[in-house]
Amino acid sequence: MAVISAKLVKELRDMTGAGIMDCKHALTETNGDMKKAVDVLREKGIAKAAKKSSRIAAEGLAEIKIKENKAVALEVNSETDFVAKNAQFKELIDTLANHLLRETPADVETALGQKLNGSDETVGDHITAAIAKIGEKLSLRRFTVLQKNDDELFGAYLHMGGRIASLVKISGGDESVAKDVAMHIAASKPLYLTEKAIPEDVVAHEKEVLKKEALSEGKPENIVEKMIVGRLKKYFKEICLVDQPFVKDGDITVAQYLKDHNAAVNAYVRYEVGEGIEKKEENFADEVKAQMKQ
Repeated sequence: MAVISAKLVKELRDMTGAGIMDCKHALTETNGDMKKAVDVLREKGIAKAAKKSSRIAAEGLAEIKIKENKAVALEVNSETDFVAKNAQFKELIDTLANHLLRETPADVETALGQKLNGSDETVGDHITAAIAKIGEKLSLRRFTVLQKNDDELFGAYLHMGGRIASLVKISGGDESVAKDVAMHIAASKPLYLTEKAIPEDVVAHEKEVLKKEALSEGKPENIVEKMIVGRLKKYFKEICLVDQPFVKDGDITVAQYLKDHNAAVNAYVRYEVGEGIEKKEENFADEVKAQMKQ
């Protein structure tokens, strides 16, 4: 049986990020064969990751990366905000962002099945390996890749260290205008670019809700329709980017700000970490105890 030296254990630990005892056991099991030991740790890591698959990952970070005429906004989730500050977690996000920019996959499922950097490891495998190292459920939740022409500009803004990320593509204007609009998007949470972009079923649903609301107020049916038109316009101004009061000057709309700078918004993305995910409520002490048991 091969002698498992401390140097060999350290080398395996540096390669995999696994614990010292895990590395020693893997090397002992494989009689010092480094490559096989890595496989053993990966297999054990995959087993550990599977146990975590039912957990809720509603924390994490949103990130934006821009390279020449392509930009990507992505959200990667973790179970706790402790891990969101972890250097290994941030390295994972950077790796994923670079892959998404390079390959421009159609969706998350496609991305997870793609080979990473020309290796035999898929993106999904890489995330699973990160789960084994970090010790929490991690997931690539969503991403959007935008491509621009040479005469267009990207604007990006991260709020609260990546809790909210906004990316915008504009024509006209300059970099400061693009950045201002990205900041507005982060702050005001528009759902659509313009009124024309709102799906018909969304408009119909809102009309029905407003109608029932007006009738419940005891308004005569003959004036309800007129009321709906007014309230619908007010609602559109709240959810459409160009109609919102500009966050830096509430006396003008975003449309007016863009017009003043000969600019137009062509596309935008806004991600807020964990939005729409039902979070498990835990107090701080319980969360720390849970971490210590792993």
